[in-house]
Amino acid sequence: MSVKKTSEPTIFIIFGGTGDLNARKLAPALYNLYLDGWLPKQFSIIGTGRTKLTDEQFRTNLLDGINQFSRSGKTTKAKWEDFSKNIYYQVSDAKDAETYKEFGKRIDAHNAEWNTKANVIYYLAVAPEFFPIIASNISKAKLAEDPEKARIVIEKPFGHDLESAKELNKLLAGIFDEKQIYRIDHYLGKETVQNIMAFRFANSILEPIWNRNYIEHVQISVTEQLGVQDRGPYYEGSGALRDMIQNHLLQLLCFVAMETPISFSADEVRDRKVDVLRAMRKFTPDDVRTSAVRGQYGSGWIEGQEVPGYRQESNVNPDSNTETFAAIKFFVDNWRWHGVPFYVRTGKRMHQSASTISIQFRDVPHLVFPKEATESWQQNRLIISIQPEMSIRLQVQAKRPGIDMILNTVDMVFDYKGTYTSEAPEAYETLLLDTMNGDQTLFMRGDQVEEAWDLIMPILSTWEAKKSLNFPNYSADSWGPEIAEALIARDGYHWFTLPVTNKEKKK
Repeated sequence: MSVKKTSEPTIFIIFGGTGDLNARKLAPALYNLYLDGWLPKQFSIIGTGRTKLTDEQFRTNLLDGINQFSRSGKTTKAKWEDFSKNIYYQVSDAKDAETYKEFGKRIDAHNAEWNTKANVIYYLAVAPEFFPIIASNISKAKLAEDPEKARIVIEKPFGHDLESAKELNKLLAGIFDEKQIYRIDHYLGKETVQNIMAFRFANSILEPIWNRNYIEHVQISVTEQLGVQDRGPYYEGSGALRDMIQNHLLQLLCFVAMETPISFSADEVRDRKVDVLRAMRKFTPDDVRTSAVRGQYGSGWIEGQEVPGYRQESNVNPDSNTETFAAIKFFVDNWRWHGVPFYVRTGKRMHQSASTISIQFRDVPHLVFPKEATESWQQNRLIISIQPEMSIRLQVQAKRPGIDMILNTVDMVFDYKGTYTSEAPEAYETLLLDTMNGDQTLFMRGDQVEEAWDLIMPILSTWEAKKSLNFPNYSADSWGPEIAEALIARDGYHWFTLPVTNKEKKK
C-alpha cells in the first residue's frame, strides 16, 4: 500500500534464513524491490540459522533461490554483485539469548557506518513454536528498545486456537507495541485483493448497490490442485479450517463486507475489518451441523497422473480425521448485510487451482422478455478473480446479434494483463515494502486474529471431538464432497467456477 519511492535505511534479520521461505519468497522479493528502486541505498540482509555458513556460501544459496523463483528471471552479474554485497550470515541458536548479542553488534556497526539509526526488521521465517522464544530473546538482548525503529514480522499461523492466539498476543504485547508487530498474511498482498478496496471505495456507482437490497449472496472459493506434498506433519495439526479459513478466506470476506473507512490509515481500515468479524453470526451446535461441511480427499487421477489419498501421503496418520476441504455458510448480522449468506470453501486436490470471489445480485423484479428470449438467463454477477487470472468481470444480459430478440450473458472484463504492460509485484514484495515503510494496512492486528479464532472455534471443537466416519469423501480432481453441493443447493444456488483458459493452464 506504499506510496513512498524509497524507505529509510533498513536492516533485515531473517530467522530461518537457510529455510525454504527465504529461498522461494523473501530473497526474490527483496531482490525485485532492489531492481525496481524501492530499497533504500543503505540496507542490509542478515540471515541467521544454526547451520555454519560463510557470508559467501549464504549469498550463493540465495542466488540459487532467486534465479529459480524470482519473477524477474535470472540475475545479471553487475546487479547481483551490487545487491549481494549487502547480504550477510550470522550463525545463531534461536534458543540461546547470548548469541543474539552478535545481532546487536552488527546493528551498531551499520548505524555507525551509515551515520544514522536504521529501521531493524526481525523476520521470523520459522515454525510457530519458535515465535515466543525468539521474541523473548530479542527482548532479553535489548534489540527492540526503540519502538520507532524495531519491527517484528511473524508468519501465520497466529496461534493454534483462540487460547494460544491470546497467549501469543499477550507475549508479543509485553515486548513490542502493536505498531511494531506485523502479522503477515501473503494473500493480503496480492494485487487483486488490494484492488477490492480500490474498486469498492473509488467508484461511486457501487456503494448504492453494495448491500442486502441488491446482493443475493456472496461466494469465496480458494481451491488447490496440489495435495499436502511434504507438509504432512504440519497439516495433520492444522487442516483446512485452520490453514485457510481462519485467515485467508475470512480476510477476503472482510474486504467484501467492510464499511467504508473514513480514511486509508492502517488502523481505520483494520477497525472496519474487525467490525465485520464482530458482526458475524456465532455458530450453535445445530449451525455447525447444517452450515459447515468438511471433507478429505481420496486417491484419484490429476492431469493423467495417479495421486494418493490424504491418508496415504507421507507422515500422515493412516486413520487421520484431518479435513482437507471445508465449506461454511456465514452471515454478517448488521444493517448492510442482514440475511445475505456468505459461502466460503477451500480444498486440496480439487479440479483446478483458483481463487475467486463471486457476488451475485438479485434478479430483476419482473421479466419483460418472452421465455424464448431468456433461455440462458442469468442474474448479474460480479466476479473478482485473484488467481490464476487476475481480473474483475461483471456479467450482464445483452442481446445476441441477429433478427430475433435472444438474450445471453456477456462479460465486461477488466483484465490486468490486457490493461497494464508492467508486471504486477509479488505479494511479498508489497508486504515487505510496507513493513519497511511502517504501513500496517495489509497486516492483521491482534484483535482481528482473536475475533477470527473466536468465530470458528465452535466448528473446530465439534470437528475435533467427533471423528468423521465417511473420510475420505471426495476423490482427487473433483470439486469436493457431495454434501458441500447440498450446503449451497438447499438455498437454491450452486458453487460458481470460472473456466480456465488454455493459456492460463499452461502457466
